[in-house]
Amino acid sequence: MRKSMFLSAVFAILFSLSALAQQNTLGVFDEQADVGAKTKPGSGTYLPQTQQYILSGAGENIWNASDEFHFMYKKMKGDFILNTRADFLGWNGVEMHRKMGWMVRKSLDGNAAHVNAVVHGDGLTSLQFRRTAGAKTEEIHSKTDHANIIQLERKGKTYTMRVAKYGEPFVTEQIADIDLGDDVYVGVFIGSHNADVNETAAFSNVRIAVPFPDNKKMGMILGSNVELMEIATGNRKIAYTVPYSIQAPNWTPDNKLIFNDEKGLLYNFDLASGKSSIISTPGVKNNNDHVLSFDGKMLGMSSNTKQGSIVYTVPVAGGIPKQITPTGPSYLHGWSPDSKSLVFCGQRNGDFDIYKVPAEGGPEVQLTNTKGLDDGPEYTPDGKYIYFNSVRSGLMQIWRMKPDGSGQEQVTNDDYNNWFAHISPDGKWMVFITFLKEEVEPGAHPAYKHVYIRLMPVAGGKPKVLAYFYGGQGSINTPSWSPDSKQIAFVSNSDIGEIVK
Repeated sequence: MRKSMFLSAVFAILFSLSALAQQNTLGVFDEQADVGAKTKPGSGTYLPQTQQYILSGAGENIWNASDEFHFMYKKMKGDFILNTRADFLGWNGVEMHRKMGWMVRKSLDGNAAHVNAVVHGDGLTSLQFRRTAGAKTEEIHSKTDHANIIQLERKGKTYTMRVAKYGEPFVTEQIADIDLGDDVYVGVFIGSHNADVNETAAFSNVRIAVPFPDNKKMGMILGSNVELMEIATGNRKIAYTVPYSIQAPNWTPDNKLIFNDEKGLLYNFDLASGKSSIISTPGVKNNNDHVLSFDGKMLGMSSNTKQGSIVYTVPVAGGIPKQITPTGPSYLHGWSPDSKSLVFCGQRNGDFDIYKVPAEGGPEVQLTNTKGLDDGPEYTPDGKYIYFNSVRSGLMQIWRMKPDGSGQEQVTNDDYNNWFAHISPDGKWMVFITFLKEEVEPGAHPAYKHVYIRLMPVAGGKPKVLAYFYGGQGSINTPSWSPDSKQIAFVSNSDIGEIVK
């Protein structure tokens, strides 16, 4: 049964290729080619509905002093980060060393210098490179095999491969002092390891990001992609792209998103039409801490003022904001299910703790008092707990407590920095953003980092990586589950503007 279902899916994709032949674009890529003098013709197709790339190609090998394969690519300069999820199509290939992955080449000549992150048909996963034209190909084997998450990053002359079996953290390999020049050919590839046979692979969640430079200029930002992700499959689609910063999508009960931009404006984004409109909140400059009430009627938000961030509320359609917290900084993160209370992270007496305040305004109640940063409070849909993140154990971890602040207990305990737990509407699942320990300090959640979104049962269990991407601050600061608990929305970053076609 499993094999027949898989083959049916393969045939469905191939049928879609034929149906879309007349309207095919190459998505984020510009060209495609068969590399190598005697390579049997291959093909590449972009499927706009699923934002997948289907490549078929032949070729004797990608090894030794020359290569043969099919390549879908674009020309790029400088540093970049390449991400994809890749799978061979077909139950078994002809050759166990058929290859697919990311390729960076100095030219399209078959013997060109290159670096590639490659997965073989037998599961071998490796970082391959040819230092100069016609030189012997070298290889570093990954400690993991059968990877289907493939990332390749260039920073100067250093190339870093990060790979994983979907759901697991990255395993990293790196090679330095590879000089391919500034202008390179960048793309996805497939080679069959057999000159007479075409193999096929599907590349999904393809993202090309240009990282924030070390020599950043004041006020410099990257562009943003609003992404929708299916929890069950891990499939991601870019719903909206802008060349500036937008952040923190909330998902409304009537199937819209609410997010803020870098100027402090809030927007409604209609998922059906793909159009956005401003939510009127005159007199305030909204940051990325805005939260819908559980019934979807009210919007709580944090606004930057001379006192720091202050909490306000407004009807979801917009209006004159009502100030709730008298002092700041106060960063809103949650409503109680009965809409009577708000919870926020507030800095008082030199420390950040969790506070509760009546939604109509009134005295604040301090819920945590442990030394160190406590942040991101959010009620569960049944109102029994408030989840939050705290640095009190050394690294930033997810905690929870009862609504009166009692019974504080640690939920995650691992070697990462975990922020902003969001509970699904059905109360069964929790997603949170994870920063790598080597990239950030425990109390920091900066933008423009390698991050994960991870999924964990509320009842307990091992977290699973849902998304591997370039983002961080503003990606998923606030609740972003779809009403049916089947999807989440988040923001990834890139300055090349991945256009949805």
